[in-house]
Amino acid sequence: MSDQQILTILHTNDIHSHFEQMAKIATFVRRERQGKTGEETLLLDIGDHMDRMRVETEGTGGLANVEVLNATGYEAVVLGNNEGLTYTPQQLAQAYADPISFQIIGSNMVRSGDGKRPAWLKPYAIIGKGEMSIGLIGVTAAFSDFYRLIDWHVTDPLAAVAECVTRLRGQVDFIVVMSHLGIKHDRMMAEQIPGIDLILGGHTHHLFDKAERIGQTYVCAAGKFGHHVGKVVIEFDRLSRRCRVLEAGCVPVDDLPPHEGIESLIRGRKTEAERNLNETVAELACDLSAKTDEESSLGNLLAAALRKWTKADLGLVNAGQFTAPLAAGPVTRGMLHRICPSPINPCRITLTGAGLLRALEEALLPEFTQLEIRGFGFRGKTLGTLCIDGMEIMFNPNNFPYDKIVQVTVNGEPLDAERTYNVGTIDMFTFGIGYQTLKEGADVQYYLPEFIRDLVRMELQDGDQVRRSLQRRWHRSGAEEHDRRNDE
Repeated sequence: MSDQQILTILHTNDIHSHFEQMAKIATFVRRERQGKTGEETLLLDIGDHMDRMRVETEGTGGLANVEVLNATGYEAVVLGNNEGLTYTPQQLAQAYADPISFQIIGSNMVRSGDGKRPAWLKPYAIIGKGEMSIGLIGVTAAFSDFYRLIDWHVTDPLAAVAECVTRLRGQVDFIVVMSHLGIKHDRMMAEQIPGIDLILGGHTHHLFDKAERIGQTYVCAAGKFGHHVGKVVIEFDRLSRRCRVLEAGCVPVDDLPPHEGIESLIRGRKTEAERNLNETVAELACDLSAKTDEESSLGNLLAAALRKWTKADLGLVNAGQFTAPLAAGPVTRGMLHRICPSPINPCRITLTGAGLLRALEEALLPEFTQLEIRGFGFRGKTLGTLCIDGMEIMFNPNNFPYDKIVQVTVNGEPLDAERTYNVGTIDMFTFGIGYQTLKEGADVQYYLPEFIRDLVRMELQDGDQVRRSLQRRWHRSGAEEHDRRNDE
């Protein structure tokens, strides 16, 4: 027997339920394992494998993803924010119920109530491969304000890594940090925490064709959506018990044929998901419109729902949250998921009248309404204008930018630039995405686990609210409206 042992670590991250890529990844994994024993490969996922915008995930509670992970042969995963924040701990427990072939690692996650981890979540893992022992640490981004609302306590990830490295260093030959933190934190970790051999990253969707080396630590990442698989080849000397990285980078998989077994599994789960989402949740007496360049009834309905849910003075939301209208007749869960796919949560902020007015002026400008947005939970295409509830606006589109609004009333009273208002809106705006003054809102309160489509579902069951959504809240000024009607 040779004194050297070779281990190949394969890793994915931020697949976001791109199931078509999962079948290609399975083909790549099968080829890499061909002619090797189970002691010669290790397959890991670095989070955000699930994304509820996909029917297969939404309609099975994530079970479609778990079954693919099982069938592909993953051995450990870390939770990303798309798993940890879009599902409650109870829902995750159902998704990760036995039998699963992989370990789930959450080194910086415990339950808020008792400070303990559920049985399905491990603080770290030690995996043996031949005579080699690998320590796995898994950390996720510490969105503490959100996690605490669903009874998670997420600690400082770098402190958790440092503690685990200290605990594992004398027990294992090689330490891998599975990091769903982003490139900035990965580099910081490599610089500040000694004893880490390899960091496999995700969250910020960065792709390293070749690994970065920072000190003695290799930093890798495989991009997004499953277009690449990371590959790290390690040589382990049995006599000295030292490891050497021979190769570290990424391999594209787009041109590979899909694995037939995984493809069949996905088709079956999609059929099941569509059946589950076919539940009727409301009956509509009229059509509800969805537009991005002007207010629409669906946007108005959601603005009203946000106002009511958060007990605010007014509600506002970007029209781009809806990808299609709803026709009169039965409305199913699947239809709501299709037209409002974003895993975005309600929130309440306080904002001055001046800040509100600025955002409303921006909502009349194409550089905002036509702005394309990616990430931060948004699964639409363009931002769209603002749909509102609790306000009436008179505007003249022919005026200069930032001087188009003639009058604003809030619940029948003139808007006061100095006054502070409670605004029911969406978490996306607090991240600085879209309308700029909305990120300046104070006293931010988030509402989890409800998504905005859950609020729409409830409002659709109220006929009076549906009828109210048809009423316009944005009005063209008298002279301009008269000219427009004459032109028509």
